[in-house]
Amino acid sequence: MSTSPQWEIRLRPAYYPAMLDLAGRDALLVGGGEIAAQKAGPLLDAGVRLRVVAPELCSELRARAEAGELTWERREAGDDDVTGAAVVVCATDDRDVNRRISEAAGRAGIPVNVVDDPELCSFIVPSIVRRGPLQVAISTGGRSPAFAKFMRQQLEAAVGEEYGELAVLAGEMRDRARAAGIGYEDRDRLAADALPELLALLRSGRRAEAEALAASVAPGVRA
Repeated sequence: MSTSPQWEIRLRPAYYPAMLDLAGRDALLVGGGEIAAQKAGPLLDAGVRLRVVAPELCSELRARAEAGELTWERREAGDDDVTGAAVVVCATDDRDVNRRISEAAGRAGIPVNVVDDPELCSFIVPSIVRRGPLQVAISTGGRSPAFAKFMRQQLEAAVGEEYGELAVLAGEMRDRARAAGIGYEDRDRLAADALPELLALLRSGRRAEAEALAASVAPGVRA
């Protein structure tokens, strides 16, 4: 009978990986410093309505507020601020504030992330490599952000922009195949057969040929 490695046993239970659709939903960011600014970017990229509660804002967050990208409430955060939020992110240097907001979010059943404090988190945010619609998430389960950053840098060097282009073509192939009435298993097989050649074409700068090949995956269906 096979057994799990001891290191794997020590790390259980593992986090459950998921991608959240937050577009058009409310998010609360507590804190106004540089770390908070780093956390604001991905939230805004996800299409949230971002509310920042903090006594002061760093220059980046202030510029975003002035541009109308987020709303700022200039004060200390209170327990009631979590009401209505789809997610809460705490990025202050005051652990008492972070704990209080984390507990308020927990009571309300709202996912909460406290920067660099896994004990106060109900979810953690992975390090991300983005190439167009492709997102590669790296997590160490909160054990070593430095190692997650190192792995992100390794993947950024290995996963070029052609993978983003490939993700776009793969999506277009899927749409055409579905429109042609091709079932899931056959769509998957067609894509698996085509993707290696598509990647090779994109890597050599032959995008027009790649687009033509992708368009031929579902014969008779126009892109």
